[in-house]
Amino acid sequence: MISELQNVLGADKVSSAADVLATHSIDKWHASHHPEVVVFAEATEDVSRTLRFAHERGIPVTTRGAGVGYVGGCVPIQGGIALSVARMTKLLELAPADGVAVVQPGLITADLADAARAAGWYYPPDPASLKECSIGGNIATNAGGPRCLKYGVTKNYVLGLEVVLADGEVFRTGSRCHKNKTGFDLAALFTGSEGMLGIVTEATLRIIPHPERRAMLTSTFATFAEAAAAVQAILGSGHLPSALEITDGFTLRAAREYLGDAALPDGDAHLIVEIDGRDAAVSAELAELEGLLNGLHALGVERHPTDEACEGIWQLRRDFSYSLRHTGLTKLNEDIVVPRSKLVDLVEFARRLEEDTGIAVACFGHAGDGNIHTNLMVEDYDDPAVRQRADAALDVLFTWILGQGGVITGEHGVGLAKKPWIRQALGETSLAAHRNIKAALDPKGILNPGKFLD
Repeated sequence: MISELQNVLGADKVSSAADVLATHSIDKWHASHHPEVVVFAEATEDVSRTLRFAHERGIPVTTRGAGVGYVGGCVPIQGGIALSVARMTKLLELAPADGVAVVQPGLITADLADAARAAGWYYPPDPASLKECSIGGNIATNAGGPRCLKYGVTKNYVLGLEVVLADGEVFRTGSRCHKNKTGFDLAALFTGSEGMLGIVTEATLRIIPHPERRAMLTSTFATFAEAAAAVQAILGSGHLPSALEITDGFTLRAAREYLGDAALPDGDAHLIVEIDGRDAAVSAELAELEGLLNGLHALGVERHPTDEACEGIWQLRRDFSYSLRHTGLTKLNEDIVVPRSKLVDLVEFARRLEEDTGIAVACFGHAGDGNIHTNLMVEDYDDPAVRQRADAALDVLFTWILGQGGVITGEHGVGLAKKPWIRQALGETSLAAHRNIKAALDPKGILNPGKFLD
């Protein structure tokens, strides 16, 4: 297989070196499985030839972008070919006149955002790993981020795609038009499909004018319930922040230990409220929101009126994850979503789960849309007995989430990590529909096999 692939693609695009196989056997989750060979695609034709080759022989193909996922989504669990698009990094076109950017899937998300910003335009999706993750991975998982409260997730910016199907055929769906109701919305179908329906080789993405200014307020509260009530009050009063983040007491204690007590004011809950828009509007809204928070029993409210000040707070927010890792515990990073009215219920449930299992739970994330990263902090996770106990705790968590009308993933995808709960999450009829679509587009089941549809 390796020598045949080298003949088809060129020796420089095919590798079976031990270190290359090891790199392409994992993502940020704990699962690992080596492929037999890694293909480094540099153009759509490379992807097409690889899939045609694999389809004829029934060889599994698992596509990989930057490899920073958290659910084992790009782990080649059945071996075969790991198809990397990491060399496909071109920004093919930036066209403000049409409000679009055309990119290859290996382009790093931050590089697209920076290029758009330099032209006075804005690509809003901002996953926490935006400096590492690629557009192809964002599309595969329908990635989100803090600003999706106001601006939406990746699918809201996908106007058109070039996709290679399992048999190597190439087709385009969508367009560069911002309105298009021609046929089924296949671009939306492939966005979030986790590499199981086809391989995206080019994306036409919507960009928007960049806001003139952004600013931020941070505040602490004595209790999480008070901070959650502030979230509802902000949105209920007609404000729509660009980001609205909440953090619980466990995470704050870890942050103070890691960063120093002076890094955060006293309080058992922390709120970040970011707004953007025209300069005069931002100034007026900032004053209104400050008055609102002061009237909601905030222990303190701090203004961050400049772009540089906002970046400092986002760095603090990113440091929350490092703070949790600094505890020495293994962080099982779950991206569950609950209806926004259930935020307090979620944290109260997390405290009960701690008491019942002995596993600490840290909650922080996107309060504005109910997407709270609920992290199980596990000691000695390599111990099989401890891992079994952690898996049992996850089962309790996901069952509770689904019972509250929530979902088991809002950003990371299903992959391998959430596969045990997919039937419960989708239901029998929906799962059957997913499988029927998979069978129609990938009849031999070679694309990212072993994941949640198997």
